[in-house]
Amino acid sequence: MTERSRIDAHSDRRRGGVPDEDASVRLRGVTERDLEALFAYEHDPEAARRSRFTPRPRDAFFRHWRERVLGDPDCLARAVTVDGEVAGSVVSWTQEGRRFVGYWLGRPYRGRGIGTRALGRFLELEPVRPLYADPFAGNTASVRLLEAHGFERAGTVRHGTDEHVLMVLAAPAGQG
Repeated sequence: MTERSRIDAHSDRRRGGVPDEDASVRLRGVTERDLEALFAYEHDPEAARRSRFTPRPRDAFFRHWRERVLGDPDCLARAVTVDGEVAGSVVSWTQEGRRFVGYWLGRPYRGRGIGTRALGRFLELEPVRPLYADPFAGNTASVRLLEAHGFERAGTVRHGTDEHVLMVLAAPAGQG
């Protein structure tokens, strides 16, 4: 183990995560079989409260995923797995000319560095910059996660009565 990897492993442990060489956080294409777990995670009351996202009824959820996510070649959708189990998803899509990223982790997988690793790996797959996200302003964990990956605050937007932070990951210098 190099000195740098020892430092990174120590930092991961202090944040409650596990070092990359011990982690089994993976991304893979979302399959039909994953949708049951993703549906359950979306219906977790704590997740809905934190994200200010109203869970969809079962039929609407499955229709959305089949038609608007998996059925849309513009969407890049990845299941986040931990030890082979579906832990959540990361998805990017284009809306009103802007490319957005969104993610959702099941409660057992939050606060363990899994989201950090999953989003980092996803950002290597998603080439479009600038890339936007708009987490609920009160979801400080999500805002911090995006900031840790270089997203910067670019204003606020409203979804219904809730204020969300518009965040942007700009193209690296010399690109774009």
